[in-house]
Amino acid sequence: MSSDCDSIRLNDIALQLPELRKLLGVLKHKRERCGCQVPQKGPGNVFLVGTGPGDPNLLTLKTVKVIQKADLLLYDMLVSNAVLDLVGPDARLLYVGKTAGYHSRTLEEIHELLLSFAEAGANVVRLKGGGPLVFGRGGEEMDFLQQQGIQVKVIPGITAASGISAKLGIPLTHRGVAISVRFLTGHSRKGGTDPLFVAENAADPDSTLVVYMGLSTLLLHKD
Repeated sequence: MSSDCDSIRLNDIALQLPELRKLLGVLKHKRERCGCQVPQKGPGNVFLVGTGPGDPNLLTLKTVKVIQKADLLLYDMLVSNAVLDLVGPDARLLYVGKTAGYHSRTLEEIHELLLSFAEAGANVVRLKGGGPLVFGRGGEEMDFLQQQGIQVKVIPGITAASGISAKLGIPLTHRGVAISVRFLTGHSRKGGTDPLFVAENAADPDSTLVVYMGLSTLLLHKD
């Protein structure tokens, strides 16, 4: 991609999100101040980070270090304020979460933000609740960036299945009771197979089923 196209894309993002223009200026100032011989365009670091159930005491040490060194953090709705309190004073936070029927940013916009700031040399952290690669579109974000030549580093978090089972004291597997565990989504794409139909057909007396994001689907069926 030409530098002209890069400039147009960065300006477009800055127009949508004026606060990010300031971040780019901060990054440039940091380079000039330290006298670093950094290329005008060079890949930064992109981290795909799981923040677990929201308790900062359950984060990995690596996650805490990465959050504190980030220049830009894109975070979802399920990332708690207690985790966001760990962010360094010079970092910029941008909410890109979604709720039922409302997405603050499209997946394509999130892709472009991650790519543009990585190419500008920023330390970019994508914060997700739970585990970053469990029903959170983390794989799609990682695939997009890798196709653009950007390396993505994944830091795991405690996913809902293990977090809730630990809190309740219910093993996901147990000798003589369950020899396997399956994670199922409670949502399907428009026109896809009914998640409850999938769950019923996946039922196995020797397996534990964990359904993510299934409450609205269950209530819909009750109506």
